[in-house]
Amino acid sequence: MIPLITLEEHYISPKVTETSSEARELYAKFPAQILSKLECLGDERIQDLDKGNVALQVISHGPGEISPSVCAAANDGLASAISKNPGRLAGFATIPMGEPAVAAEELERCVKKLGFVGALVDNHLNGQFFDDERFWSVFEKAQELNVPIYIHPCFASDPMLEHYKGNYSDPVAISLSAFGWGWHTDTGLHILRLYASGLFDRFPKLKIVIGHMGEMLPFQIERIFAIAERWGRERSLREVWTSNIWITTSGMFSLAPLACLLKTTSIEHVLYSVDYPFSANEKGLKFFEEIEKSGLIAGKDLEMFAYRNAESLLGVKARSS
Repeated sequence: MIPLITLEEHYISPKVTETSSEARELYAKFPAQILSKLECLGDERIQDLDKGNVALQVISHGPGEISPSVCAAANDGLASAISKNPGRLAGFATIPMGEPAVAAEELERCVKKLGFVGALVDNHLNGQFFDDERFWSVFEKAQELNVPIYIHPCFASDPMLEHYKGNYSDPVAISLSAFGWGWHTDTGLHILRLYASGLFDRFPKLKIVIGHMGEMLPFQIERIFAIAERWGRERSLREVWTSNIWITTSGMFSLAPLACLLKTTSIEHVLYSVDYPFSANEKGLKFFEEIEKSGLIAGKDLEMFAYRNAESLLGVKARSS
C-alpha cells in the first residue's frame, strides 16, 4: 500500500490553554472527542495514523496568537512528543507573528535545534495580513532556512466578522466567516496580497503552503493571472504559482475541486493531507482510494501526491508499511 504523509494536522499544547483565557474559551467550544484528540500526542494519535495508513504526520498548533515564551514552550513540548515517535511525527513551528523578529528567531531555533520542517501561521493577526513589510523578516528567515510557511485559515476578527452579518442569526454569520466560506476566501486573498506587495520579488525562493484544494484560488486563477499582469511586479503571478506555492487537499474530500486543482497546478506542488482531527484519517484514506480508483491521479503521479512531494518539500521520509 502506498504510504501517506499529511501536512495540515493539529494539536493543542497544555502550555497554551494554561496561560491563555482566550484559548481556553475557544477550545472549550470544541466537541469533547475532538478536544481529546487535539490534546493527545501519544498512543491514540499513532493508532489513528495507522487507521488512515498515514506514515508520517506533520503536526501544527491550533489557531490563536500566542506569546513568544508560550510558543517556545509549546514547541519544546511538541519536540519531546516527536522524539518518542520520530518515524511517525514531525513538526511545524508555532511562532509569535505579533513580534516578527522574535518569530524569525523562534523559527530558526525550531528548525536548527528541534528539527522542525517549517512553520504554520494563522491567516491574519487580528485582521492584519502579512503583506505589511514588518512581517517580512519571518519570510526572509524561511527562505534562508529553505523551509515552507504554511498559511492556515483562522477565525475572523470582530471587524472582519461584520462583513458576514446579515438577515440571519449570528451563528450563521460566524459559519460564513469561517468554515462555510470566509476561511478559504480570506486565505486565498492573503496569497494575492502577498504577491501584489512584492514579497515574492524580494524572496524568490520562498515556499508557501496553503490547504483545502487551494483556498478557492484554482477556480479563478487563470483570470487572476491576466489581471495581475497590471500590478507591476517583476515576477508574474503564474511563475509564483508554479514555483512558490504548494497546495494540500486538507479537509476536502471530493473529486471535482481536485480535478480543477490538477488542471491549474503542477502535480509536483499538490500534496495529500487530512486536517486531523477535524477530519478523520479514515475519511482521508477512503478519499485517496477514490482518487486511485477514478484514475484522476495515477502511477508515479499518485506516489508524488501521496508522499514523494512532501518528502521533497520538507526533507522527510515516509516509513514503508
